[in-house]
Amino acid sequence: MEERTIEGRDEVGQHAEACARARCAQVQCNEQGGNVMNRPDGGEPTASQKIYSVWWENGRLTFLDQTRLPEEVVREEQTSAEQVWDSIKRLKVRGAPAIGIAGAYGLYLGARGLKELPVERLLARVEEIAAYLDGARPTAVNLSWALKRMVRRAKGSGEHGDETPAILEHLREEAEAIHREDMELCRGIGEAGLPLIREGAGVLTHCNAGALATSILGTATAPLYLAHEKGVSFRVYADETRPLLQGARLTAWELMEAGVDVTLICDDMAASLMASGRVDLVIVGTDRVAANGDVANKIGTLGVALLARHYHIPFYVACPSTTVDLATPSGEQIPIEERDPEEVRFFGARRTGPEGVKVWNPAFDVTPHELVTGIITERGILGPPYERSLRSHP
Repeated sequence: MEERTIEGRDEVGQHAEACARARCAQVQCNEQGGNVMNRPDGGEPTASQKIYSVWWENGRLTFLDQTRLPEEVVREEQTSAEQVWDSIKRLKVRGAPAIGIAGAYGLYLGARGLKELPVERLLARVEEIAAYLDGARPTAVNLSWALKRMVRRAKGSGEHGDETPAILEHLREEAEAIHREDMELCRGIGEAGLPLIREGAGVLTHCNAGALATSILGTATAPLYLAHEKGVSFRVYADETRPLLQGARLTAWELMEAGVDVTLICDDMAASLMASGRVDLVIVGTDRVAANGDVANKIGTLGVALLARHYHIPFYVACPSTTVDLATPSGEQIPIEERDPEEVRFFGARRTGPEGVKVWNPAFDVTPHELVTGIITERGILGPPYERSLRSHP
């Protein structure tokens, strides 16, 4: 499949809708790694590690446009905070870790043209851009976490007496650090969950918590990729994940690209699949873990967890420790994004629901901690009681 890059032409300060109408020019995609795109250990990337959702090289930011998969592999250059906001909102880049990284770079892009501002005005503007980007998607805690970290770095630099150019340089360094750290976190998650993937196992996953949702390897898929690299034979079943089909368009695509044995199923086939005895464990990702272990993930995850409990199948949640939100006591306090009703009224470009029919379209649901067998982080597999285990591994 041909891969190409779309070079954005919008200027800093344009409204997000203008980004969607911006003139584009197609250029050949740069296949060479560079900057933070290299593996942390310096080795050559494997097939699964070449699937980058966020690409930062020589001061240029590109996203793999996930709305175009699996038919096209298109990388779109991002040139402003407004364009990054729009890409996050439109799900061109998605997945809690990936949008945290994207938000960090977006903040830097929005600030780097402000070299003439005095320090006090620059810091105020940095906070404004961070608040703006944070509104793109409210449920994923990584976006807020990354933006707060970027603001702290800028303020700390200013308090240290740095001038505007140095503060901007520190913002770039912080965004790159967030990106590199996520690569290490994903590998840690993979190593922690690797023992769960046994020879001949059947693994069910929901939505996309793969390499496309992170910097590299994914969260729920990280143990799968590492097991595959070690020659372990296993099967993956991917829920299609209505209404936007992230499981079909994204998870099935990236696993096939990496050579992993994957079977695509409709969401409503999961119960029959479990009843047939072909599922040995479930691994999903999450956009936020509350302090009590409740997890918010793509809509439909709760149903999978309930089925797994009924059929006595272990249900694991994989995430970096940055997704744990100890400031949120339980899932009841997690804000749930509601999306455009047209996503449900249409199946792709075809209308499947009557025009004007009422629609309820929450993007996420909350799975109670009682249904979670374990939470796989880069520090190991945490078990109940989660109020204790999550706080002992902050």
